[in-house]
Amino acid sequence: MPATVVVGTQWGDEGKGKLTDLLAKEMAMVVRYQGGHNAGHTIVVDGERFALQLIPSGVLYDHVTPVIGNGVVVDPGVLLAEIDRLQAGGVDCSRLKLAGNAHLILPYHQEIDFVSERRLGRNKLGTTRRGIGPAYADKALRSGLRVQDLLDPKIFRAKLDQALKEKNAILSRVYNRLPLSADDIADRYLGEHAPRLQPFITDTVGLVHEALEAGQHVLLEGAQATFLDLDQGTYPFVTSSNPVAGGACTGAGIGPRYIDRVIGITKAYTTRVGAGPFPTELFDGVGDLLVERGNEFGTNTGRRRRTGWLDAVMLRHAVRLNSLSELSVLKVDVLDVLETVKVCVAYEHNGTKLTSFPYHQSVVHDVTPVYVELPGWRTDLTACREVADLPREARQYLAVVEEQVGVPIRFVGIGPGRDQYVQLS
Repeated sequence: MPATVVVGTQWGDEGKGKLTDLLAKEMAMVVRYQGGHNAGHTIVVDGERFALQLIPSGVLYDHVTPVIGNGVVVDPGVLLAEIDRLQAGGVDCSRLKLAGNAHLILPYHQEIDFVSERRLGRNKLGTTRRGIGPAYADKALRSGLRVQDLLDPKIFRAKLDQALKEKNAILSRVYNRLPLSADDIADRYLGEHAPRLQPFITDTVGLVHEALEAGQHVLLEGAQATFLDLDQGTYPFVTSSNPVAGGACTGAGIGPRYIDRVIGITKAYTTRVGAGPFPTELFDGVGDLLVERGNEFGTNTGRRRRTGWLDAVMLRHAVRLNSLSELSVLKVDVLDVLETVKVCVAYEHNGTKLTSFPYHQSVVHDVTPVYVELPGWRTDLTACREVADLPREARQYLAVVEEQVGVPIRFVGIGPGRDQYVQLS
């Protein structure tokens, strides 16, 4: 049975958790394929809000096996706290599977993340300072510790001792920080975390293939989004892994022939957190209104998000990069009170009109958006459930977006609740 990928098409926070939760009712398995606990998904079920960081959204369904794939970097303490929090709320996490090949985030990763970002000053990247980037860096350097190492104390300690020689030298000589204790780290990871995580650790690659070969539906869930991709995003203001659909293959351990549906998620406007270019960013009352009505504050960090109009130039590029088969537009209800709404359909740079996303970062920083302006609907959409319920102006807005991006819109989100959506086709 072919697999489905859900991927963000902007700079994250598009509402992937909501759509994944919606699709999960038809799935046997939901696999998180990259990122760490720097990504947060918020899902509202029967008025109860669940904030997920590492555990896939499918955990809220009893029939779904949630899988943390090999492409994820894992802070064991954060994962265990999330399990405890969910189970205290009545969510059964016993079905969770954790890849033995996933890499661990260790205290020195978080320390290096903090001091290196601070040292950049005004040129900081805007990371969450949770050790995600340094953990992926060690993975690339082949010096990382993996989840499976928790099951072999001798191997874990040998790798830890070797890593700390280098990390402590950097922390003390470059950043004037106190060295970290290998004994303290080993006691926490091997003594506290390993016994509790052991029941979840398995060969997730084999598990995913068994499900696919048995004809079961598998959903592959990314964190962050296309323009935060390490290779394809607005570098260097990106994450340290590959959220694009191609990353689902390496992060879950399957080949591309298994994937036949790639669903892109976008907000009805655009947001990003931290530094980096943002062609349609708003600095006026409309931007503040989007923050207020959209509750645009980070699930994990609480940071205010930057807001702007929907950027169809970005979306067209995301369609290319991910081979999107369809698009879902969420948070359309946030625009309910506006008299007019805008969609960026092109950029202008030095007198030249650009309809494709520029490859050169200096150009991206210097473009002027070209907008089409559409009438707002001035109607509360949150009770809509059928296409006919949507006002003509809202349908016109969605038609313009669909025409601009070149793929059909399937789902429209009109509120945070699980049932607050309209299926267009």
